Amino acid sequence: MATGDNGVSWDLTDYFPSIGSGEYRAFRDGLEERIGVLSQAASRLGPLSDATAAPWANLLLEAEEVLRDLIHLSSYVSCSTAEDAKSEAPRAEEARFARTGAAWEKSQVPFKAMLRGASDDAFAKLVARDGIADARYAVERLRFDATRTMAPDLENLAADLGVDGLDAWDRLWSAIAGNLEFDLQRPDGTTDRVPFAQKTTLLSDNDPAVRRAALEGSNAAWEAVQDTAAACLNGIAGSRLTLNRYRGIGDILDVAMFQAGVSRETVDAMWHAVTELRDIPQSYLKAKAKALGMERLGFQDLTAPLPVESGARMPWSEGVERLLAAFSASYPALADFSREMIDRRRIESEKRGGKRPGGFCTSSHLAEQSRIFMTWGGTYGDLSTLAHELGHAWHSRTMAGMRTLRRNYPMTLAETASTFAEDILARAVLADPATDESARRRLADEMLQDASVYLLNIHMRYVFERAFYAERASGEVSVGRLKELMLDAQRQCYGDALDPARTDPMFWATKLHFYIAGVAFYNFPYTFGYLLSRGISCIFRAEGAAFLPRYEEFLRQTASAPAEDVAASTLGIDLRTPEFWRDAILPLQDDLADYRRTLAAPGSKLPT
Repeated sequence: MATGDNGVSWDLTDYFPSIGSGEYRAFRDGLEERIGVLSQAASRLGPLSDATAAPWANLLLEAEEVLRDLIHLSSYVSCSTAEDAKSEAPRAEEARFARTGAAWEKSQVPFKAMLRGASDDAFAKLVARDGIADARYAVERLRFDATRTMAPDLENLAADLGVDGLDAWDRLWSAIAGNLEFDLQRPDGTTDRVPFAQKTTLLSDNDPAVRRAALEGSNAAWEAVQDTAAACLNGIAGSRLTLNRYRGIGDILDVAMFQAGVSRETVDAMWHAVTELRDIPQSYLKAKAKALGMERLGFQDLTAPLPVESGARMPWSEGVERLLAAFSASYPALADFSREMIDRRRIESEKRGGKRPGGFCTSSHLAEQSRIFMTWGGTYGDLSTLAHELGHAWHSRTMAGMRTLRRNYPMTLAETASTFAEDILARAVLADPATDESARRRLADEMLQDASVYLLNIHMRYVFERAFYAERASGEVSVGRLKELMLDAQRQCYGDALDPARTDPMFWATKLHFYIAGVAFYNFPYTFGYLLSRGISCIFRAEGAAFLPRYEEFLRQTASAPAEDVAASTLGIDLRTPEFWRDAILPLQDDLADYRRTLAAPGSKLPT
């Protein structure tokens, strides 16, 4: 079982002995060779016809195996670079993997050319063949993507340039963030040198002076490299926009919606409901400001804990025990799986310097394993992050044994599993008689805080990116203008719940999600998953354990159809209209009313 106060380190040896081992190099080199052979074979085969259908089908199956192994290598390299952002060997392999990824993209060019030129009849025959039929949706998506490609030689050029362009900007930002440290001015007058990865934990400190110092110190460090950060953001966006123009894609959101496996209609319906009902999370922030003795919250206070009796940090071992107990109460299979992840050291949570900021879950279809990366700070927020990432890992476990072409699910549905796990944790802790009133107040606050993140902060990122990409289409956007766009988005989404004198104009520079080269608009899927998971949780609470087989079937189907169709066929949910999204948000009114009563309860010792 888990031990230690500050988290644990993971074991990656089930992947490879080490980043420089002979096994790793043999796998990497062999994969690179296989990609080259695949690319050459596909380039020689010619258009799809009755005569070439069988060899094309065989190549699709070979490509699927190569993709499986590419995902395995990617998972390992991402883990290695995240755990040690300062070492040269993992960073060198990350750069080499970018070239491998480019070679994979080039190998897909002849496949897309074949699909783009295929008649409907020839395509129907291809996807009806044995070995292909049950992956029809994935091949149909590849065919649709093929309609928005350039000539093969240009796509090959784009893949090569991506290594030193789009991906390089991503790597540069990650290297800066992994090495960045800032001066934290403590209330007692002392100064600590703190890794950027610890900023999130510091923003959850009980002392408002520490929170203010964390935001100011972090932003001062980022301002020292703001021109570089702006160059990274402009480089990523400019590369995307240029490629889209040559591919005939008029709106950057078209790519984002395709990657997310949803329609624009569905996402617009979601944001319509969020905008209509944003006064609910705004009212929570106003109530929280009052409880903290403030007129309004500053940006650094948005994740502040309530000033309750106990501000003690949980040791890692205690957090693990609480999480396993919570899962065991209503979802024993998830609890057993989580215990396995912990006991087999598949989680990296140790608090130390040199780690990249943030948290993630990555999985290998080849090893049928997942790894979770985070930094444990001892807060309930950290415990919720652990539950979130375990939800991702459980999603992968439910798909064990399925072929790779049916496991590449979109972020929209991935984030559903993670937030559903968070909800199970929160409600179990609230239902536990051993949870004292002080802890209940904190948890009620955490739950509404999550709502404010998903409904206000994530929307703020979406609004910012929409405005940024609109201006980037006309040229590079300056540091000053990036700050203005960020503040405009904060004012639009937070309204008068946020102190206009204590905003965060540097948020654009500090958020990893803006710099992920492989995914455009890495924001709205979080709100999508949060609200969909709220709908799922309502069904779960009504039906109990009898619902779980349907839920797991939903997870298994997440890469086999559009999100709307998967939700309708397995859960009976219609995502295309604002009504579903409103129904998911409105119960927060009751949570807010309970929260206010909790704050006003005798013995709370909070301002009312």
